[in-house]
Order: sequence, then C-alpha cells, then structure tokens
Amino acid sequence: MIKIGKEYDVVVVGGGISGMCAAISAARHGAKTALVQNRPVLGGNASSEIRMHICGADRHAGRANARETGIVEEIQLLNKARNPEHTWAIFDTVTWEICRYCDGLDLYLNTHMDEVKTQNNRIISVSATQQTTEKRFTFTAPLFVDATGDGILGYLAGAEYMYGREDKSTFGEADGLDVADDYTMGNSLMFSARDVGHPVKFKKPEWAYTYSEEDMKFRPHTDYTSGYWWIELGGKTFNTIHDGEDIRDELIKTVYGIWDHIKNGGDHGADNFELDWVGMLPGKRESRRLLGDYVLREEDLLSAKRFKDAVAYGGWDMDCHVIEGFLSTEAEPTKYIHLNDVYTIPYSCLISKNIDNLFLGGRAFSASHLAFASTRVMATCGVAGQAIGTAAAMCIEDKCLPRDICKKIEELQQTLLRDDCYIPGVVNNDTADKAKKCRVSAKTEAENGKVQNIINGVSRTVGEDTNCYISDGFSKDGEYIELMFDELTEINEVHIKFDSNLSREIMISLNNWCKQRQEKGLPSTLVKDYDIVFYNGESEVKRIVKKDNEARFNKVNTDGVVCDKIRIHAHSTYGDSAMRVFEVRAY
Repeated sequence: MIKIGKEYDVVVVGGGISGMCAAISAARHGAKTALVQNRPVLGGNASSEIRMHICGADRHAGRANARETGIVEEIQLLNKARNPEHTWAIFDTVTWEICRYCDGLDLYLNTHMDEVKTQNNRIISVSATQQTTEKRFTFTAPLFVDATGDGILGYLAGAEYMYGREDKSTFGEADGLDVADDYTMGNSLMFSARDVGHPVKFKKPEWAYTYSEEDMKFRPHTDYTSGYWWIELGGKTFNTIHDGEDIRDELIKTVYGIWDHIKNGGDHGADNFELDWVGMLPGKRESRRLLGDYVLREEDLLSAKRFKDAVAYGGWDMDCHVIEGFLSTEAEPTKYIHLNDVYTIPYSCLISKNIDNLFLGGRAFSASHLAFASTRVMATCGVAGQAIGTAAAMCIEDKCLPRDICKKIEELQQTLLRDDCYIPGVVNNDTADKAKKCRVSAKTEAENGKVQNIINGVSRTVGEDTNCYISDGFSKDGEYIELMFDELTEINEVHIKFDSNLSREIMISLNNWCKQRQEKGLPSTLVKDYDIVFYNGESEVKRIVKKDNEARFNKVNTDGVVCDKIRIHAHSTYGDSAMRVFEVRAY
C-alpha cells in the first residue's frame, strides 16, 4: 500500500449531487478542495448505478417555477445538451467532466474513507483507500463536509446524530409518532425493461419470490419500463446501513419476482418486453441524520417558514414511506403530507452541533424524520450543498469556522444569489452590482415582461410576478436589451440569467412517461446565440460573441472594458419566439 498525505482547504467526502455541488462551489470560490468518492462514478442515487430522479421543490413539475437553479441546474442543462436520449453512462461522464475539469478541485474516485482523526472537537484528518491503485491517502484540512449519505464521516468523528422516527413531543410535530422508534425508510432497487418487437418468454429463477395481484394491490405496475420506487426494503426487519448486503439480495429476489408476475401472472401487456437492466446497488433513503445547531421540523415546512439565515429551499411533499417497504403489502407504500409552498433551509441546519469544523451535507443534514421526508430528495440536497461549499470558501478566506459565518449570513446569501441560487424572500442587494443603477431599455417588450425586471433583484418567476424580460416576438435581426450608465464605467464581468423554463422537468429519467413530457434537448426558452456589445457613446468598443449557449447562468469575462452602454443582442433561441432574460448584473 502506497501512503500519501494530501493537504487541502476543504475536504468533501461523498460524491452524490450534494457533495458535487459543495465541492464545485468551494473550488470556484478559491478554496483548494478535494472530493472523495467511494464509487467509480459521481451522482449518488442519480448515477448509472442506481438511476433515480433528481427530484426537488417542483414536485415533478407539479409546482410552477420551482426547479432548483445554481450548480444543480448547470449539471442538468449540460446533460440535456450532451445526452438528449437519457443515456445513463453519458450522464456519468457529464458529472465526471464538471468535477474533473473544475479548477481548484481534485477528484478521488473509488476512494473509500474509513478513518477519522479528531482533536478538541475538530476533525484533523480523514484517511481513505483508493481501491483501484492500492494508494492510502490521508487528507488534512481545516474544514470537512460530510456528504456521505449515511453520515459516516460525522459518526466516526463523534458528531451527534439522530436515527429513526421521533414522537410528537420531540419537535412538536402533529404527525409524529405517539411513541418514538428507531425505524427508517428503506432502500430501493430499480430496473428497466424494453420492447424488443416480438414475444419473449421469461422463466423465473428458482431464488426469486412469487407475487400475486393481491400482493400488489396498493402498488400500480402498469408502466413497467422503468422499475418502481416501491420495490423497497429495510428500516425495521433490516437496518439500512448494517444489513445493506442482505437488503440488496432480498431486493434482487423481489425485482425478479415482480417481473415474473408482470410477464406470467396475467395479461399485463408485457409480452414483447424483456428486462434491460437490473440494478445491483440499491438507492438508500434514510439512515443517520446528523445533528446541527437547528433541527428542521414539520411545522417549518407546513408554514413555509422564511428563516433569517436561509441559504437554500425545498418543496417536495413530506413523502413518508411505509416502514418495511414491500413487506408491508397491506399498506399504501407512502403517505404524502402536502406542502402548499416552498420552505427555506437555514444555515444552522448545515453545521454540526458539536464538531466545530464539520458541514452537514446531503440527506444527513439536520432535520427531523418528518422534515427529512421532504429534504432528502437530490435537488434539495444539491442547493444545500452549494450553500455549504460557498460558506466553506468564505471560512477559508476569513480564516474562521463554520459557525462564525452565522454573523455573515447576508454576505453568504448575496453570494449564492449572485451564483444563480434562489432563496425565497431574499433579493439582490449586492452593492458591487453596477447594473442596479443603470437605465435599461429594450428593442421590444411584452406587456407581462417589462425590461425593468432584469434589475429588480429576483431572477425567477414568483407567483404572479414574472420577474423576466420578455420581448414582443422575435424579429429577423434579433432582439436586444440595453443597460446605460451615467458615465464611463469599467466592467470586468457581465452576468446573465436566461430563462430555462423552471416549470418543466429536465432531469435524466428511466421513465418513458417522464421523458415524453420533456422537451428533447435544451429548453426552447433558452437563448442560443447572442452578442454582448459595449459602447462609448455611439462607438462600439468591444463585442463578445456567444454561440450555442447551453446554460441558464452565463458569467462573461470582459477583460476590463470601459463603456457607458451595454447591449445584449439575442439572435436565436432553442425554439421560443421571444428573448427571455431574468437578470443582468455588471461588475
């Protein structure tokens, strides 16, 4: 075994969506960052190994204008551009690329962390073995992020944690239990099937289980192209951490038994279908939840609470799966507690209560079992992860600990908004943004899309307020908006947030129904080709040409141009008949 020591500013353990967003954000803000992932691919439950939806506050497009932006959106739009046919191996490459080629970020795949050293309530180092190289790494850093899912980094460091379901009195939750227990939601194993165009038989393996229609009376199974989230086990009979191998074996027997029922247990219309893929790594929902300075709870979600230290948001309904999963054939597989609006996630949920240099990422951040039933979904974990990474970089710059950032929440919030995150109730108050003092105009504007919206401080539609510039059609020579300064001004960067239609799904999916509802490729509302033109009076002093834009958030370096007017001239979209821009900033 080759032993190697590595020093970083921030070490993120766990390469799911949350860990990726934390690591990318920390690195982009100047912190030397390591991302340590014990699998050969990134994305966690969204990777090709598990193939779950990246769900979030939009509830499968059931809530308008609620899809998460920031790095989560960046990843998904890049995947839409590269991978319009929803090929999972390509998605693995997309997530690898965005981390592997991120300046300041070192990626360690196949690297399993199993040792943590602490001193005076701080993590000093973590050690991990890279299974493909026989290298043993020891990572030292002033800051660590637990994005492991099971909270194993925090657990080994001695962080306080929660496990199981609380009673009503613990957090004052009306839907809590009368008596607390240590049961969790279980693990699921996905499969996919394909139509081969001719009848194909299926012979059930001897080890597979047998199921009747009565066994699945609460579990619809007419669409069998993408598996079922309710093929779920664990949480009572099985411990989702320590019995993981047994759970996987039982889930394989269950998948093949359900497929036998679909093929041979009556007319399900599956004569021409065969299994195309069966997962070997279950997707895990719940295990440890690490304890933070605050515990998010049911009432916070039901009341759509706006915390003063809000840094992210969620909106998936509290989705409480039945304990025992598919073994509970006499019960509905899940109970939904509906949320009328999105809620905010406070920074105090994302820092460990007793380990001073530990951030809590992914599904293990500080929430009650009921609140966790909403916060656990990947897009929500992703925006919380971006907040963590940004805060970590602030800690490094200011030479402070995570809890010290509580005194700098407004700075953290404004940085997140600048990076295209959304925090309900927080608007752009960035005094460095020179566009806020500009006069703005447009070639044309629709009645519901005034150009003034580009500097109103909100970069998405909220309720009845579009907060978006929308041109009145799209002329042959394109549409444009202009920002005019009262005097010559040096501009180093221009930030543009285009409209990528946050009311429609763009996530990679196994499910044919979900894929058919999506636009093929990038959203039609997104601006494709545009120029940024800088003027001194009527004279053009610089022009930046952008072709085949694939992102909602465009951050354009101008090399310090001096101008008194900026024109953003759109020449085409991906199909929409209007130019749509939510925000323009100038620095």
